Order: sequence, then structure tokens, then C-alpha cells
Amino acid sequence: MDNTKLPYRPCTGVMLLNPDGKVFVGQRIDTTMEAWQMPQGGIDEGEDPETCAFRELEEEIGTKNAKVIARTGNWLTYDLPDNLVGKVWGGKFRGQKQIWFLMRFLGDDSEIDLETHHPEFKTWKWVDTRDLPELIIPFKRDLYLAVIKEFTEFLKE
Repeated sequence: MDNTKLPYRPCTGVMLLNPDGKVFVGQRIDTTMEAWQMPQGGIDEGEDPETCAFRELEEEIGTKNAKVIARTGNWLTYDLPDNLVGKVWGGKFRGQKQIWFLMRFLGDDSEIDLETHHPEFKTWKWVDTRDLPELIIPFKRDLYLAVIKEFTEFLKE
């Protein structure tokens, strides 16, 4: 099968910052490898990207107590490795196209609750932006570097 003929799944992602400028990452519950990621998920039919981003925050970390600082100007994409195409998302997509939002978390850590209706993360932490690319599963690394580049002017060193 020619994966390039498959479309990208439309999604949003959230780079959530705490007051110290650190980024939220969660360790995925559905993998045996140490796979960390920022909150993200598919856009529902008729849903706008910002609404999706707040919904995904609530579904994945139990709170949407955040405000938008910035968003990516264009869709950013990543391709699944060949061995995963056909196994995820019903085999309908080659990867994802995402609009990313940079958000400031307005609450405190006690509001974060991973035991949501459909848990996706088993643990979480705040990390420095510079450490983010090394934590991410390799096939998403270029995407994360593009997200960081888009939001550089808003990130603390």
C-alpha cells in the first residue's frame, strides 16, 4: 500500500506552560516504551481547533484551566512509521496534521488528574523546553522541534 495516498488526521496539540515556563508532558499508558507527549487529539466533525484543544486538555489531564498565548500559523504534520500505518486510527490515515496552541496553565498541579474517563497518560511531569525533543518518540521529534520553533518568542530559556 502507498501510504502517501492516505490523508492526514486533523488534530490539535497543546504546549501547556506552568508559571516557571516548563512544559507539561504525559507518559502514554498504551505503550511499553517510555513514550512522552504533550496533550493532543483529533478534531471532531464541525469542531474548531481551539475548542478541540480545550476539550483534549480536559479529557487527558482533567482540567482546561488555561489561556491561549499563541497558535501555529499553519498545520504541522508527522507521518507514522510504516509498521504503524494500518494499525492505528482504523488504517485511514498516514499520520496527523495538527494546529498547536501554546497555553499558560492557570491552576496548580493539584488540578491535574490523569484518571479521566478514557485515561491516556500513566504519569506526568513539567520539563524544560530544551529537554522536550529527547523525551518524545522519535517519529514525532521533527514535529516537536517545529512546534518549539513556532513558539520560541514566547518561551523562557
